[in-house]
Amino acid sequence: MVPRLVIRSAVAGVWLYEGLWCKLLGNEPRQLEVVQAVPVLGPRFGAMFLKVLGTVEVGMAAWVMSGIMPIMCALAQTALLVMLNANGILWSRHLIHDPGGMLVKNLAFLCLAWVSAGLR
Repeated sequence: MVPRLVIRSAVAGVWLYEGLWCKLLGNEPRQLEVVQAVPVLGPRFGAMFLKVLGTVEVGMAAWVMSGIMPIMCALAQTALLVMLNANGILWSRHLIHDPGGMLVKNLAFLCLAWVSAGLR
């Protein structure tokens, strides 16, 4: 069996990459376009929302690594990812390269997050 630390690190690494590298450091400008396509956010609030989201994702990485309340952590990851995917498809589908592929990858990622939560 793969050690818990390896599985947690894999899950946390995805959150850290998405939050820090892509959003906070701005290395994935396409994500800003996707967020700005949401009518409530638009260009006025899109950049600020993306920074807040990046901070939440970095926090998610820390939570995963802590191992504290792993089931609640997996639930929070699931809720966040479902919300992000639903809004992305609803408002920004035309900007997402491969929406179906995004959903398949995120489902696999969530499976790993739940495996991580279930390990004792």
